[in-house]
Amino acid sequence: MELHTCRGGCHCGRVRFECQLPVQPLVLECDCSICRMSGYLHLIIPAARFRLLSGAEDLREYRFNTGTARRLFCATCGIKSFYVPRSHPDGIDINLCCLDVDSVPEYTLQAFRDTEREASTAALAHLSVPGPH
Repeated sequence: MELHTCRGGCHCGRVRFECQLPVQPLVLECDCSICRMSGYLHLIIPAARFRLLSGAEDLREYRFNTGTARRLFCATCGIKSFYVPRSHPDGIDINLCCLDVDSVPEYTLQAFRDTEREASTAALAHLSVPGPH
């Protein structure tokens, strides 16, 4: 599978990362309360394809509900550019909206129904597993 490197980060620029994405990745639009309210567009990748370049000391964590998801945000600007998702604890979930404008790839958008979480998650299990997809 062909991968290309993208960069992104938070609004103030303290948190910066780089990631390797498929040429046309699957992007999820979740309808749960936190994703809907914050406008998060999910791009789940294996953790090995993600590298934090700067800002580790600026990240804060928010957990709710089951406490499994590690929702990370910049302490300065409050932007959530990536996190460790409950659905894929072995992966990283990047906010497509936080990729540098010149890094945003063509993508396929798919709905993720929180009311059907188990089925939705099972259908996407392959996203955080290294290898071709």
